[in-house]
Amino acid sequence: MIAALPLPATLPTKTEGVLLRRAVVEDLSTLMSLLSDDPISASRVDRAVDTDEPALRAALIEVIDDPANDLLVVIAASGEAVGTMQLTRIPGMARRGSARLLIEAVRVRSTQRSNGIGSAMMRWVTDSAAPAVGASLVQLTSDKARTDAHRFYERLGFVGSHLGFKLAVPVS
Repeated sequence: MIAALPLPATLPTKTEGVLLRRAVVEDLSTLMSLLSDDPISASRVDRAVDTDEPALRAALIEVIDDPANDLLVVIAASGEAVGTMQLTRIPGMARRGSARLLIEAVRVRSTQRSNGIGSAMMRWVTDSAAPAVGASLVQLTSDKARTDAHRFYERLGFVGSHLGFKLAVPVS
């Protein structure tokens, strides 16, 4: 958990305010559901199946216990979890020793998209989280197939300035 993050936080959206808070182990099934509520993620094995639960539980605990990482959940007034994202603070030598805040696994429940939840999440990251952790740069990666997401991030001021590379390696 990144202790400096100002959480919990109420985020304004188009329809109502939502609560942004840290994920806890009891959120596992909800997080699995949010990650799999996306055709691209589902095609990459995020399917919210019971057989994945032990590995995902271990990963969630590892993220929660890591002082450079945080996994967040967005809760609607109804009590339903409607979003999630992972943040990682990365210290660095580049940019005169500047820290970066990496955003990963941003998801908004498909039935809740276009309600301003994603925009509120990203505004909180840039306006509150980044300054709180001393990050002068907020960065994210996005699958090339997510053209709607790219337009969304660009609308918020993010610039597609870099080309990312990935290499899958076997896990023992």
